[in-house]
Amino acid sequence: MTESTFLPIPDRPNFPEEETKTLAYWKEIDAFQESLRQSKGKKPYNFYDGPPFATGLPHYGHILAGTIKDVVCRFAHQRGHHVERRFGWDCHGVPVEGIIDAKLKIKGRADVLNMGIDKYNEECRAVVLQYTQEWRNVVERFGRWIDFDNDYKTMDLSYMESIWWCFKELFDKGLVYRAFRVMAYSTALSTPLSNFEVQLNYKEVSDPSIIVQFKRTDKENSWLLAWTTTPWTLPSNMALCVNPEFDYLVLKVKSSGQEWVVGKDRFAWVCSCTKMDQEADFELLDTVKGATLVGIGYEPLFPFFKEKCAHNKDKVWHVISDKYVTASAGTCIVHQAPAFGEDDYRACVKFGVIEKDGTGMIQPIDEAGCFTADVTDYKGMHVKAADKDIKEALKKNGNLLHNGNEVHNYPHCWRSETPLIYRAIPAWFIKVEDARDKLIANNNQTHWVPSFVKEKRFHNWLMEARDWCVSRNRYWGAPIPLWVSDDFEEVVCIGSVAELEQYTDRKITDLHRHFIDDITIPSKQGKGVLKRVDEVFDCWFESGSMPYSSKHYPFENKEDFENGFPAQFVAEGLDQTRGWFYTLMVLSTHIFNKPAFQNLICNGLVLAADGKKMSKRLKNYPDPMDMCNQYGADAVRMYMCNSPVVRAEPLKFKEEGVKDIVKDVFLPWFNAYRFFVQEVGRYEGEHGKFVPDSSRIKKSTNVMDKWVNACLHHLIKFVREELDAYRLYTVVGGLTKLLEDLTNWYVRLNRDRMRGNNGQEEALTSLCTLYDLLLNLAVLLAPVVPFITEFMYFNLARALPEGHEMKAKSVHFVMIPEFDPEVIDEDIQRAVGSMQKTVELGRVCREQKKVGLKTPLKKMTIFNQDPRFKSDLQPLHSYIEEELNVMEIEYSTDVSQISLSATLNFKLLGKKLGKEMKNVQNAAKELSQEDLLKFEKEGTITICGFEINAEEMSLGRSIKDLTDPNLQPNGDSETLLVLDFTPDPELLKLAACRDVRNRVQRLRKEAKLNHEDPVDMYATVVEAKKDSTLAEALKEKSEYLDGLLRRHLTLEAAPAGAEVIIEESFDVDGDKVKVVITKKA
Repeated sequence: MTESTFLPIPDRPNFPEEETKTLAYWKEIDAFQESLRQSKGKKPYNFYDGPPFATGLPHYGHILAGTIKDVVCRFAHQRGHHVERRFGWDCHGVPVEGIIDAKLKIKGRADVLNMGIDKYNEECRAVVLQYTQEWRNVVERFGRWIDFDNDYKTMDLSYMESIWWCFKELFDKGLVYRAFRVMAYSTALSTPLSNFEVQLNYKEVSDPSIIVQFKRTDKENSWLLAWTTTPWTLPSNMALCVNPEFDYLVLKVKSSGQEWVVGKDRFAWVCSCTKMDQEADFELLDTVKGATLVGIGYEPLFPFFKEKCAHNKDKVWHVISDKYVTASAGTCIVHQAPAFGEDDYRACVKFGVIEKDGTGMIQPIDEAGCFTADVTDYKGMHVKAADKDIKEALKKNGNLLHNGNEVHNYPHCWRSETPLIYRAIPAWFIKVEDARDKLIANNNQTHWVPSFVKEKRFHNWLMEARDWCVSRNRYWGAPIPLWVSDDFEEVVCIGSVAELEQYTDRKITDLHRHFIDDITIPSKQGKGVLKRVDEVFDCWFESGSMPYSSKHYPFENKEDFENGFPAQFVAEGLDQTRGWFYTLMVLSTHIFNKPAFQNLICNGLVLAADGKKMSKRLKNYPDPMDMCNQYGADAVRMYMCNSPVVRAEPLKFKEEGVKDIVKDVFLPWFNAYRFFVQEVGRYEGEHGKFVPDSSRIKKSTNVMDKWVNACLHHLIKFVREELDAYRLYTVVGGLTKLLEDLTNWYVRLNRDRMRGNNGQEEALTSLCTLYDLLLNLAVLLAPVVPFITEFMYFNLARALPEGHEMKAKSVHFVMIPEFDPEVIDEDIQRAVGSMQKTVELGRVCREQKKVGLKTPLKKMTIFNQDPRFKSDLQPLHSYIEEELNVMEIEYSTDVSQISLSATLNFKLLGKKLGKEMKNVQNAAKELSQEDLLKFEKEGTITICGFEINAEEMSLGRSIKDLTDPNLQPNGDSETLLVLDFTPDPELLKLAACRDVRNRVQRLRKEAKLNHEDPVDMYATVVEAKKDSTLAEALKEKSEYLDGLLRRHLTLEAAPAGAEVIIEESFDVDGDKVKVVITKKA
């Protein structure tokens, strides 16, 4: 007996269990490193992997981005490239410091300095990589191939030295400067944030909304009204600002005799807040321009800084003007606290209230956002916490006119989740505004998927790009390599370890603060010694330098880096548009005047099933490893890759979606594979060794062989083209469509051929066709679902001879095949597509009539105007008859009996039509048949002045004056078919035979019988209903019944003494039938 080519396949697969076996196999053969060894010397494909923090565990966002990267890199390898893939770790910054602060109960800068920066930083170093093994476990369990052993870390000396080189390049080009500016500031982190960090975390909050009255010093009982949402800034007030061109009302409050000054355009709002009537409660004294108010003095609300500002009493606490004041909110009079507002600072400098360098400015808060001793009443209170007490003081002093609240979006620290404040602070900046045109030009050289993120979101961000604040007042980070004199007039930038070693007698082995802060540089201008500035780099600068620093460029790997820059591919989430993607672009533009990457895939956010943010606290999402253990990593990978999330849209992660991938994709695919292995076993038992022969497929005259082979090669061509464009969402969709065609159409329609019912040659041809499909699909799908494809390929490859180009130790070592243009046949693909559509329309008809497929129908009429339609379907006639169990098919191109109707797509048209939707809907109902036919031909129509296209309106077809209840129509935009459900006694007999066939087959399956097992089968009607004709019908149609079963069924009781394997009695339309299967006599 011929030894079976393929290993036996289990009835029910356990995908997670098979995946763990595959992981063990990969480890055994050192699969990833082996793939790199095999591709060594091939054209390199350069990929940059952005570094995550290892201070927390990976979530679905990381898994999604990692999967996208893995899929693209695997495809690149299978296209003949050498793809280096190194994992990286973001080691510095607040996530690490936060852990240490919580552990050691550190409250602020003083605690760190008391402890010592050296001890603090070493504590940070100790926890940086605490979760690296967990990361590795999760990443590898999800099938991603990436080098963890040769990783890069942003805290390594080599990485930090290249960061310094990048910065010195910018410094030498005059792109670095120090400035005193009002910036977004995190009081929780005691550091300023860059403008793009501010955009990362807006939250809707309720803040105070108060109107405060300031008492004029030039006039008795006259008050200037200002509005603010930040009461905590009022102790630092230094001026009031009006718009010089606005009209301001001078009003007398009748009840109190007070005089108010308020913007004319905001007077109604003030009245609504104070619950006063514009006419009854006020007397208008005058209307003046804002410019006439400039110079008016007023009394400060608080006494804290009267002495400090006495030297500048002619400037401080006076009215100034600037056109930034708007009439969209408030009173048209803006309170000025230059220490906490960018426009305030600029306007106060213009009017001499403060100096440009901040001299004379009131700034009574410390680095933690708490009031200093200067503000005695609120000393030590956090500014936000002081709002309530400040409002109480204003009320007591008669200055609080209105105390309300306002709900608005406000920026929060993206690390600590605390509200930001704006504060004047000295910081180091990189010039970006002057380079906007270069940034946009470089962005235009890149290819993004989806393109709208590049063309709109990122482009718009670049157009408004601001100078980048790269300094952070922190400790655990790459120190900024600037040594300065006390007056900051002499500055030296260090760009390497060797350069720094010139100024010390020791070997530099680490560039963190506690190793270098004590090093001084002699002044060349007689200013004593230069000391390093206190700040460290923004961690975004560190990650933005990843292309250079990860390779220790230019100190090592110079030629390797320069040959591979820019990278061919990067991928991260939508949130990195203003993060990593931006910093990559800024640094590469400044240093090389090139983009850092050529192609980019931007994924959307992964949300919980209810559309909310995934939350560990709420536990509103399934644990990733639980999904792996229950359904397998492949299911999660395909679920995500076949969703809108790969084109930057959000994904509401649902466990049912992962489960459906197993049920609707993997199990049918596995069953087709299992069926193939079983049928090859049957073939080899009768005819000898199965040898795959692709030339046999090309010579086949069978229409389904030609069709599925054309589909395969069309898919290979499609996958190659779409991968070149990085459109994963179309690639995965195309692959799953062929899987569906394989399982739902090719295998089902060719079972008889594969089982040998049409002879040995037809069996071999169909098996070769199916083998070729399964093998090539395993290779094509390997990057997306690396486990199940490895599992299948391992067995399928046993049929390939040694030396065959597709035979390897792993499917991931096999190159994506070339497509054969000769077998791509659009005509046959169109024809089978029409057949599939017809069958699906017919199935819906049956569902609508609630008549199952086992009931044969007499006739089906198909209406279609296209003359090719009939010629396309005629060679496929038998398939349609079998799939729909219909005896006769009639075709008609006569559309005079067909009526068209229009259906509007309300979802698409809603925004476009607005209130006109109802009018357009009514007008669409009145469209004539001629109008609809013209629309069908041209693809557009004008309704109520709106141009409507084929996406916005679809056409349906129905039969005119159809009254026979036994005729059931169904159609789409091109085809209409009518199934005849008129009862027919002869057809009912055939239906009974099908019912018996189904029960017998189920019984055989329950007994785990194979096709070739030697058995006898018997069936008898043991309890017949009155007037039953079932027994006679079965005998009359016995040949038809045997044909359905593909074996003989004896219509009598089993002989006494026969060895029974299994038996069962069941109901067939009221009659009781008994089936017995025995061992062959």
